[in-house]
Amino acid sequence: MMMCLGVVSWAQSSATQPSTIFNNDGTVTFQFKNDKAKSVQVDVQFAGRHDMKKDAKTGLWTVTLGPAAPDMYPYCFVVDGVSVMDPQCDQYFPNEGFKNSLLDIPAKTGSLAHDIKDVPHGSVNYIHYYSKSLGSTNQAIVYLPPGYMRNRDKQYPVFYLISGTTDTEEVYYKVGRMNYILDNLLAEGKAKEMIIVLPYGNPSKLLSTVPAEAGVPQMRFGGDVFTKDVINDLMPYVEQHYRTINDRDHRAIGGFSRGGNQGLMIGLTNLDKFSYLCSYSSFTSTTLPGGVYDNADDTNSKIHLFWLGVGTDDFLFGTARDYMEHLDKKGIRSVKEFTHDKFGHTWMNAKYFLTKTMPLLFNPEASKAALKDSQPTPVATGNESQLTPAVMGRLFPRPITSPDYQKDGIIFRFKAENAQQVTFCAEIFDKPLPMTKDNDGVWSIELKKEQSANLFEPFTYYFSVDGMAVADPNDMYLAPVKGFKPSVANHPSNEYNFAAMGDIPHGTVSYSRNRATYMPAIADRSERPAFIRLVPGKDDTVESWFKIGGADAVVDKLVADKKIKPVMIMIGEMRQGGQQGMGEVPTLKADDFKTWPERRKALIKMLESL
Repeated sequence: MMMCLGVVSWAQSSATQPSTIFNNDGTVTFQFKNDKAKSVQVDVQFAGRHDMKKDAKTGLWTVTLGPAAPDMYPYCFVVDGVSVMDPQCDQYFPNEGFKNSLLDIPAKTGSLAHDIKDVPHGSVNYIHYYSKSLGSTNQAIVYLPPGYMRNRDKQYPVFYLISGTTDTEEVYYKVGRMNYILDNLLAEGKAKEMIIVLPYGNPSKLLSTVPAEAGVPQMRFGGDVFTKDVINDLMPYVEQHYRTINDRDHRAIGGFSRGGNQGLMIGLTNLDKFSYLCSYSSFTSTTLPGGVYDNADDTNSKIHLFWLGVGTDDFLFGTARDYMEHLDKKGIRSVKEFTHDKFGHTWMNAKYFLTKTMPLLFNPEASKAALKDSQPTPVATGNESQLTPAVMGRLFPRPITSPDYQKDGIIFRFKAENAQQVTFCAEIFDKPLPMTKDNDGVWSIELKKEQSANLFEPFTYYFSVDGMAVADPNDMYLAPVKGFKPSVANHPSNEYNFAAMGDIPHGTVSYSRNRATYMPAIADRSERPAFIRLVPGKDDTVESWFKIGGADAVVDKLVADKKIKPVMIMIGEMRQGGQQGMGEVPTLKADDFKTWPERRKALIKMLESL
């Protein structure tokens, strides 16, 4: 919901022409509408960056690329040097920094491992938990297998699966599709039932930069805070709230890129807790404490599966190969796999490696057989790519801080060196606000609380760059809406922001097909919570009331403050007969209000009146 739409040209969208066309020969035609652009390119992972040409008759910028193998590929358009998501694509790549859409090329024959098939599906839960290691509330995602809710007495093994650098906890769900991969394997009888936990690999990003005061978390900490959070906070939460088997034989850990490094680091230094270790396109330190590398017999006896996969065209291949060789020299057994056709350090590889390892997890016999069939470590040629500080600096340049939350306001920044005009558009303002450009080509605006009573409420916003709407590339929170996706600002000192709540119980948001359900934290399981129904707006999805409106955070806070009793929230399509016996369900419709701050205030009012 954006109040500035009437004064911004939506030049990049075309209501009648699709932005991507799949051709019979396996190529893909990309189309983009912008009458003012001087140059437009498309950047897609299977082909790189390519210039597009403007058709004089249609005004569409077009290019045809490929052919490409069926898979999911991140892509974006680059308009006069500014990267923008495809406003016509609903699927997107969750990330702290770059903003890409997802191109899902279907298989012409057969199916892909990550396809959404007509099989029993598990559920995906979004959780929040107070982390003493952080001194703040953290977040994670938990996948429950299809039979979890039916088999009330069954306990399950757990796989902790971590995404890469700048990724959020959502990436192994929305890009890696771990849930659909496992659903399909389970339906085929090729994997064991398991719970999958997706931690957020960069928890320090969640902590506020607002000066410490009452209700705002401290920012100073030392040591490996992620490891401490996983071992001391996340694992106890999962084992308390879900039916898990809590021993080393039934825990696995791994991840992609940085997540692979983190997974190996945690697993190898906690072999009393984990016996299945997986590294996808990664490696870890060769000087870990505890003598794990120098006592091969002891280490081998504790690890059921040590799985390492990397692409030979990956920029981390040389470093990953060297790590494999280190293990070989130390006598530590591992399964090794190499790809040559998935474009290097990509999520095509991450999905493939996940598909290969899931059938081995919590299956000692299958893991033992995989060790026998493992590929040898390739002999070094001296030409392998290596991870260096220069490579890291090129791949992950220092980001611009935006939103930059201050005690009394917010600063927004956006880099567009060649832009003639950049304005700030937000639903809490009736018109765009001009931004100022500095000598480095960074446009900025500083807003104070007195400029809007809703500045410290969650709200959507975007930048208008020479008339083109662009989400904030440095804000990790995108509005999960249809079409163009603006960014979401949420000042950390707001009382309904998870970061400001302190150590309180939190409910769980569960997504399954086209519905979402919030279940509050209930101390007394015999207590049946009240029900309310929230209806998304015409451009919203079932995620919007939670990820923009913060409905789960509102209930958590009001329940903790004893202002209301626990309340269950239902959104989207309900199961047939799902409302029987519930009587009249209080309902709030998003489209009855203009902005998300108004929607949330109406929600609070309704909850307090129940």
